[in-house]
Amino acid sequence: MRKACLEQVYQLAKKDKRVVFMGSDLGAGTLSHFQEEMPERFFMEGIAEAHTVGMACGMAHEGKVVYVNTIQSFLTRRCYEQLLLDACMHNLNVRFIGNGGGLVYAPLGPTHWATEDLSILRTIPNLTVLAPADAEEMNRLMPQTLDHKGPIFIRLAKGYDPIVTKETSFEIGKAYPYSEGRDVLLIGCGVMLGTMKQAEKLLAESGIEASLLHLPTIKPLDSETIISRARKTRAIITLEENTILGGLGSAVAEILAEACLPNPLRMKRIGLPDSFSENYGSQLEHFAHNGLTAENIVKEAQKLF
Repeated sequence: MRKACLEQVYQLAKKDKRVVFMGSDLGAGTLSHFQEEMPERFFMEGIAEAHTVGMACGMAHEGKVVYVNTIQSFLTRRCYEQLLLDACMHNLNVRFIGNGGGLVYAPLGPTHWATEDLSILRTIPNLTVLAPADAEEMNRLMPQTLDHKGPIFIRLAKGYDPIVTKETSFEIGKAYPYSEGRDVLLIGCGVMLGTMKQAEKLLAESGIEASLLHLPTIKPLDSETIISRARKTRAIITLEENTILGGLGSAVAEILAEACLPNPLRMKRIGLPDSFSENYGSQLEHFAHNGLTAENIVKEAQKLF
């Protein structure tokens, strides 16, 4: 996914001289062809994330469309003030690309996890937050970022994730439905789409019909589609590689609470607990430990009926 994303930045830069790339402590050779062909629009700023964001915002003030790429946890936690005050308060055209959303850097521990980013980013005015599911969706998404007004944050997954999307186009702010089951609605974002598709098959084997709603745009959420789909189901389960507090599940719950639907809905949010993990392991091992699996979705769905 990251490779597809950065290649798209290169292609956008070739066709639009406003595009600038700025990295912070990225691996040697990252976008070397960009650097060779357009050195005046390529910057590698070292381990100085807050400075990098501030510099990017300065360039955006001068009319550039700046793509900033570094590790997600550093780009959100370390640079939160710069994101909010420098980029978002001025509604600048900076595109923040975070490597390693969620538990991608699992073996490095909580210092490198980005497990609260969806929660803290969606509270910032003017900021669009995107979490694509695979490289193909990334390829459809990136061209939409060039002329989008205002800052964008793009959450990257591990890379080499299976292709699970089916669309041929992408629209920022749009939810994408899969399946038409009427028992339970599964709502997720990013790589959780693949897990939801696995769960759909297991649920069908147990006699439960599921519909799926993929939300690659976390903010602004497609409230209309969420409410429309909620009207047609008996229960809802949200799934996210993020803390259970304030993330996608909370956002969906807020929308449904204010929609005042006539049909009573049962709901379960599946995400990461409100605690620092003491477990060591891979991303998939952490998924299993925290219930971010198709099997646990089935288990939780059965409890709702």
